[in-house]
Amino acid sequence: MPGQLATPSHTGYAVRTTTLPSAAGRPIPPDVLDRLRSIVGGDHVLVTDGDVEPFARDATPLFRARPGCVVLPATTGEVSAILRMATEHGIPVTPRGAGSNLAAATIPEHGGIVLVLTRMTALKEISGDELLAVVEAGVTTAELADACAAKGLLYAPDPGSRTVSTVAGNVAMCAGGLRGLKYGVTRNYVLGLEAVLPTGEVIRTGGRLWKDVAGYDLTRLLTGSEGTLAVITEVTVALLPMPAVARTGVAYFDSLADASRAVAGVIHDGIVPATLEFLDNRCINAVEDFAKLGLDRQAGALLLFGDDGTAEAVERSLSLMASTCERIGARGVTMARDIAESDALLTARRCSLPALARLAPITMLEDATVPRPRLAEMVDRIDAIAVRHNVVCATFGHAGDGNLHPTIVFDPDDGDARHRAEAAFSDVFDAAIELGGTITGEHGVGAAKRPYLERRLGADQMALLRRLKAAFDPAGILNPGKLGS
Repeated sequence: MPGQLATPSHTGYAVRTTTLPSAAGRPIPPDVLDRLRSIVGGDHVLVTDGDVEPFARDATPLFRARPGCVVLPATTGEVSAILRMATEHGIPVTPRGAGSNLAAATIPEHGGIVLVLTRMTALKEISGDELLAVVEAGVTTAELADACAAKGLLYAPDPGSRTVSTVAGNVAMCAGGLRGLKYGVTRNYVLGLEAVLPTGEVIRTGGRLWKDVAGYDLTRLLTGSEGTLAVITEVTVALLPMPAVARTGVAYFDSLADASRAVAGVIHDGIVPATLEFLDNRCINAVEDFAKLGLDRQAGALLLFGDDGTAEAVERSLSLMASTCERIGARGVTMARDIAESDALLTARRCSLPALARLAPITMLEDATVPRPRLAEMVDRIDAIAVRHNVVCATFGHAGDGNLHPTIVFDPDDGDARHRAEAAFSDVFDAAIELGGTITGEHGVGAAKRPYLERRLGADQMALLRRLKAAFDPAGILNPGKLGS
């Protein structure tokens, strides 16, 4: 059952919840609670309903399950002791950062311990000589990016939740973002990890090197593993020199098909822009109602484009992109005159979800990805699916890499509206796979997309995932039930 709705405790939007069935749900034994308190201190073991309730949900609150307790360690050694004890007693453990994920990946479906890493906030090192940073699990993406920027360095991953999401959480989910086309996603910047296995062993994968092919690439395996194989406690990430200039523009089109042709034209011209995002008409109007940015409400689609680098290179690439959009038949092209206007245009894209969340009490956001040349076809399929299932759906996303975010809004008092929405998303995922794409490009699988994972991978790959899971986690305690385990 897919679905995403931000919660007051994380992002300030309305909330509706549905409880997930718990396969375990047994209370944590008193002697185990005592041992947990001896490891992290009594103030950092939460057990009362009021204290654990915020951790029964994440930013996907159509999903909910109460944990037996919440534990907040401050060191890798404490994480190790907790996991060792949990394996010994067969207690499920759900790792969690800020809880901002969009796939219900941190919902404790089986009860047990929610292991929250937000006390681990040391930004240990930023090295301009080696172009890397070393941070503990609980450092937020924005904190890391801002600290690097102060030293003239760029941490390129740029997820929409950057102000609250943690670096280790981004690694666990392999977060994407607005810079994905030019700079790649989180996995492209993870050099090394410190991680704790469910049995308590502390391992270090990778390191400080851009080149290191000794052994299996466990760093890549743990990146995107959604907390099912190990608990990440420290991350070493690659940095880049900060570009000298960044500029943004926006083009309006009568249809998303025209915008898609402009995207193809930009790439054909040999430009790989830093930003290439789109909003459909419903998104444009929702954003304009919300943020009042002066957007063209009559446009069928908006294409946000931008680049960074030297002043000369950026001027050239933006001029070429604007010309391409005009040649394809843009209704109008606007260039940001300064940083403030660039920020305003980027705000139009970043506030798509909160703007749409104002339209109805429930907002279900998903992501699917198709090859870039199939983007317009996929949007047409989504529109037809919305009509067929009688749902209100808006679509925005990353035009440059074919990653779409169809978003359905509905009133829970509208009878079978939720079931219609779920049926619509099932058809969306089928369409993405049929067009050579996937069920998720950046949000992850978690609990939300678990019913669709085998459609994407097939039975043989699912069996291999389970064997890998068993090798890392023989007792099956770590985020059980996720990623098909």
